[in-house]
Amino acid sequence: MNATDAKYFLITVDAEDWFHVENFKSLISFETWDHQKSRIERNIHRLLDLFDSIELPPAKRSTTGALKPTNANNPIDATNTINTINDRTPRVTFFVLCWIAERFPHIVREIAARGHEVASHGCYHELLKNMLPPLLRAELSDSRKRLEDTIGMPVAGFRAPSFSINDEILEAVAESGYFYDSSYNSFNLHGRYGKIALNGHPQLGIAHRVFDNLYELPISNLNLLGSVLPLGGGAYFRLFPFRFFRLGVKWIFKRDNAYLFYIHPWEIDPEQPRVAGASWNHKLRHYSMLSKTYDRLGRIINTFKHCNFTTCSQYLDAQDPDLSLLGAMCTSYYRRKLED
Repeated sequence: MNATDAKYFLITVDAEDWFHVENFKSLISFETWDHQKSRIERNIHRLLDLFDSIELPPAKRSTTGALKPTNANNPIDATNTINTINDRTPRVTFFVLCWIAERFPHIVREIAARGHEVASHGCYHELLKNMLPPLLRAELSDSRKRLEDTIGMPVAGFRAPSFSINDEILEAVAESGYFYDSSYNSFNLHGRYGKIALNGHPQLGIAHRVFDNLYELPISNLNLLGSVLPLGGGAYFRLFPFRFFRLGVKWIFKRDNAYLFYIHPWEIDPEQPRVAGASWNHKLRHYSMLSKTYDRLGRIINTFKHCNFTTCSQYLDAQDPDLSLLGAMCTSYYRRKLED
């Protein structure tokens, strides 16, 4: 089976804590974050253990490998970037807030050590459209560098908080040394989601080559009767009936041969603190069905376990062997290290 025939399931995790979310920004100030009861370590460990517990059919496992985490005494060897981690479990991309990497670096290193991809979710979950250009570029470059310093390996991808992307921000992402972005959510009834122009850009599977050095991997939604049905994950994964959601994902696979899904660690945590004073609609979107999400995630993976469960970088490499994204990542990483 070649890349054009294979089906790919891309699980992505927006690694942020319950008090980072935009819906609670007016009630939980940044200055109080260090005093909140963090649940991120417990929830990420639950996700990692879930992924490790699912064994995929041998014929359908990923064939592209993963980068080896390193330390200062063992730099990445660009000629030996593929490891032998058991690939019969799903490989996942974690978009990590640098706030988390600064306080829980061992969690981020464990994500990488267990065979998953670490990408950037920015520093402090700020809406990028509210930033002045110099601050935006600092946010993009600083978050990538801090994550690379934490795990000792290159960071290729970026996702904007709350999918707050536009064409100008996307250009800044490209200029900041990333190889792909995954910030575009085509559901247009959410006020914070941004818009970018994808028409006319060459496609590589579900990816769009928006610049010579940057691909866009959009969230997977379903176009139905002229409307966009949000089937990429998040609250929609929790609120839609499971059978309906599963059927929609099957339709997406028939259209694209690939499906990109997102989830947050706090979505599997029904015991997280409740935020006093939150509006009813924010409570509905944040707290509904939390007790069922963990089991649902396992069910959706097992439903499609015949697919290739790969990271975003692995997916791009699988679509075009000549792209050699892993090699380009290492070359860029070495260059930045020499500049430092």
